[in-house]
Amino acid sequence: MSKRILFVLTSHDDLAGLRKTGFYVSEAAHPFHVFKQHGYQIDFVSPLGGKAPINGLNLEDPQQKAFIEDPEVAQKLNDTMTPDQVNPADYEAIFYVGGHGTMWDFKDNTELARIAASIYEQGGVVSAVCHGPAGLVNIRLSDGQSLVAGKNVAAFTNAEEAAPGLTGVVPFLLESALIERGANHIPAPLWANNVQVSERLVTGQNPASATGVAEAVVKLLEKQPAQV
Repeated sequence: MSKRILFVLTSHDDLAGLRKTGFYVSEAAHPFHVFKQHGYQIDFVSPLGGKAPINGLNLEDPQQKAFIEDPEVAQKLNDTMTPDQVNPADYEAIFYVGGHGTMWDFKDNTELARIAASIYEQGGVVSAVCHGPAGLVNIRLSDGQSLVAGKNVAAFTNAEEAAPGLTGVVPFLLESALIERGANHIPAPLWANNVQVSERLVTGQNPASATGVAEAVVKLLEKQPAQV
């Protein structure tokens, strides 16, 4: 199997009428840089397919600039796959990119959850950063157990949601939802780098954790025997 990783991006662009949102560009661009350095090909899927809305673009960041101006990336971002176009067997890992939009369309997407569970159960890695772990909340494995149950998990904290006054804006609190599913949620101080690796689940708390998540995923994948 070729070295491929599936990035999951939100399709949701509205922050409850307050402003536009989408996937947070640095949380895709920084991991993309790490994975490409290690020879991985990246594909993009979103709940609705098509153009993925972006948020937080900073063109003064060289990695974000290179990512957004890469012609192949631009084409893929304008035409993301729908979940039914994805064959989980093609991927060694899945990576849920954050951004507030994910809070509306990741948690209850059964097709994405099925893809992630399949990748995990074929020996692959499931990973997510910031609000991306919203996609982990309802993943259940073939034995009926929640993917996150009993595992150490980092994600955007309730305190980080409260800091900009968005506790009552998002449809649920991510930290609380993960704890309800049996995750051992491990928080760090606001905006601090925090990456947790638990078996083949890799999660990061916030944008500062995005590079570390990708590096941890690579370490797990490089330890695994090549898949045929």
